[in-house]
Amino acid sequence: MTATETAAASGKNFVNMQVLRRIVQVISFVLFVGVVFGLGHLAIALPVMFTLGLEQQALGDAFAMMQVMLSDAVFPWIPLASFFLVAAILGRSLCGWVCPFGFVQDIVGVFKRKKMEISPRTHNWMIYIKYVIMLIVLIVSWALALALASGSGEEFKSALGVFAAAPFSAFSPADTLFAVIPNGVFNLVNNVDVFVEGVLAVRPLLWARFVVLGGVLMLAAYVPRSWCKYFCPHGAILAFLNRFSFLGLQRDPLKCTKTGCNDCVAACPMNVPILELPWEKFTHPECIYCLKCADACPTKAIKPKMP
Repeated sequence: MTATETAAASGKNFVNMQVLRRIVQVISFVLFVGVVFGLGHLAIALPVMFTLGLEQQALGDAFAMMQVMLSDAVFPWIPLASFFLVAAILGRSLCGWVCPFGFVQDIVGVFKRKKMEISPRTHNWMIYIKYVIMLIVLIVSWALALALASGSGEEFKSALGVFAAAPFSAFSPADTLFAVIPNGVFNLVNNVDVFVEGVLAVRPLLWARFVVLGGVLMLAAYVPRSWCKYFCPHGAILAFLNRFSFLGLQRDPLKCTKTGCNDCVAACPMNVPILELPWEKFTHPECIYCLKCADACPTKAIKPKMP
């Protein structure tokens, strides 16, 4: 038996991190939608894709909270602190382990075994789309906040309409999935007239929401974590801050059979070029620390490193 085969055999004794990750994802999902399970409200905002559109919810979306606070000309201390503290300690790991919409993408991806291959060239320019989305949302939100603070922003706010309170949330697939649809079901059960009125009304934005959600989920089935890689503004902020994270990954050069092996790169849903990064510690902007690379490595050469 070769050294690689021996290491692979001994690796079976290691805990499969994907099983642990699924458990954490399920628990996190329950906490976020805790209102369904009778949990109380917790004033905690995390930098993950969720919503503020539920009457009562256990945990909140820091990016959505930031937009709402800016629309009232209130400096967003809490959501900013959430982004910086989480990124400094854990990098983008919440994307891989806690985010409710990331969990939904993982579930959708199970139903389509044969995935679409995105060329490196296409991938390299598409990852910047999320930064463009983030900048547009922040420019609009901060411009409104500054205008309101100067006493001349009411007309601007009125002109923005439904986009004033939260520009991104107006089209957010997570907001549609976790707030618009549940609230619609609630109206169907408790007030059929309101539901029918809402369905029959010609509301382009509502139907646009459903188109966006359907497109995002369909793409996620073919391209793993496509929303996280290419469109998520939360991921854009965390990707920038992830470079300075205490948490990182380490690749043991004595165990790594780099020549002829590409298992870790093939397993990565975020297309991180693991074998091209420093072995001592790497904190790549796109890495969500799902540890699929660590589980896929036949010699168990990859592991988390802190700090």
